[in-house]
Amino acid sequence: MMKKLLTFLIFVIYSFSHGQDKVTFSYDPSGNQINRTLCLNCTTSKPAKANEIEDITDEDLLKFSSEDVISYYPNPVKEELFLKWELINDNRVTSIQITGINGQVLKTYHNTDNLNSQNIPFQSYPSGVYIVSLTYRHGEPKTLKIIKK
Repeated sequence: MMKKLLTFLIFVIYSFSHGQDKVTFSYDPSGNQINRTLCLNCTTSKPAKANEIEDITDEDLLKFSSEDVISYYPNPVKEELFLKWELINDNRVTSIQITGINGQVLKTYHNTDNLNSQNIPFQSYPSGVYIVSLTYRHGEPKTLKIIKK
């Protein structure tokens, strides 16, 4: 009787210790959790490799509005922020500035006139909120609030 009870207890402990494998999460493009599902009889898939990078599609990019020409991905960011913009009416992005929430300028990118995208590394920054400011040739700035995980 004691062996059966001990075997049952080991089985129960083992089952509960793998409970995190039975909950799946879904996220929107901004990284917000939108769905949590309990999966009792499903097989677990292998987690993605940490260094594996998937191709970015236009659907992945977050847009300000339908008439805006700047898109960015991902937010919140862990490693690197990808910015992309269209050069319309010769209104080019002339500089990009990364600012901490305290107002300290952390990095400035100049000479972006002939570019239409910029990758910005966030690995060295601590978790928090950052402001990414894009300055156009015609002087109108756009700001993005970026969250670093």
